[in-house]
Amino acid sequence: MTQQAPDDFPWDTTPASLSGTQPKLAGRMIDGKFVVGLTSEERYGRWAICEDLAQQLIAVVHKDAAKFPEHSRDETLQRVRRGTQTKDWVSVVEMDWLIRRLRTLLDW
Repeated sequence: MTQQAPDDFPWDTTPASLSGTQPKLAGRMIDGKFVVGLTSEERYGRWAICEDLAQQLIAVVHKDAAKFPEHSRDETLQRVRRGTQTKDWVSVVEMDWLIRRLRTLLDW
């Protein structure tokens, strides 16, 4: 049985933009089938990376909140977001999910 990512985790992490006048889909051939977007296994892998990162960032958020107690929770999360985005570890939609996940994990 294939493990699955949570329903709220994004499917389309890297939307393709192809030039031309005709509509196009960016896809790949996998096992003789044309696949657009992530497979279930790829999506689970991306979720596992994001979940691991969220767990690691809990300590970072706590440290930043303690260092800057005058900041609101939203400001703290935005600071952590900006710092994490510079690493290019996750896509924009994955980062959105990651921040929502941090809110849940921190009960913020």
